Amino acid sequence: MEKYIPLIARAFLAAIFLKSGFDKITGFSGTQQFMASKDIPEALTGLLLVAAIILELAGGLSVLLGYKARWGAIALIIFMIPATLIFHTDFADRMQVIAFMKNLAIIGGLLMVYYIGSGPVSLDEQMASKRSD
Repeated sequence: MEKYIPLIARAFLAAIFLKSGFDKITGFSGTQQFMASKDIPEALTGLLLVAAIILELAGGLSVLLGYKARWGAIALIIFMIPATLIFHTDFADRMQVIAFMKNLAIIGGLLMVYYIGSGPVSLDEQMASKRSD
């Protein structure tokens, strides 16, 4: 059973990014308006939103599948730092404090993926075992 724990942990971490990326696709214009309300130049919101979608979906799938999961974790951390600092620093709003702390916890989980790797149930591990055959 222990060999499945990293897979379960990766699935839990990836879920938030995959859902968020999908929600950004289905609510593209609303997300752009929200970004503009946070003083992001309107001319950049579309480009930044597409980049966020790509990072969340590609990074989320990488972590979930355990394929180049360390790279996926780093990509998601790079995404999370500015997103957290731009959208979740209104510490007078209790919900924003919770969102800020949640993001710190997610970054911590991603750092663990980076440090430990994908674990035994992953595409990385399958590919490594095929190379050694």
